[in-house]
Amino acid sequence: QVRLVESGGGLVEAGGSLRLSCAASGSIFSINAMGWYRQPPGKQRELVATITSGGTTDYADSVKGRFTISRDNTKNTVYLQMNSLKPEETAVYYCNLDHKTRIARYSSWGQGTQVTVSS
Repeated sequence: QVRLVESGGGLVEAGGSLRLSCAASGSIFSINAMGWYRQPPGKQRELVATITSGGTTDYADSVKGRFTISRDNTKNTVYLQMNSLKPEETAVYYCNLDHKTRIARYSSWGQGTQVTVSS
């Protein structure tokens, strides 16, 4: 069983910064990628950023230049540095782990951390 523990959410004023962390533990054989998604109130979950085990990153267009995803492979931890936050980025932010065994591929999710950006 895989466990993802997120931290770092909170309340911040528009233009401010937050850093999210997500630590993965449990039965992890091989990691393809880790990432962050968010779900604003009343909307669907959307991709924010991902990073592969090799360090290749991908970002939603709306966050490019403001958010930075990074990871510590030795700790199975992924980070999301969020700068210049906007009120419309208020959402629950979820960590995702894309991992596999020799016979199957899995997608695991954290419980989510609330980010509220005040105007």
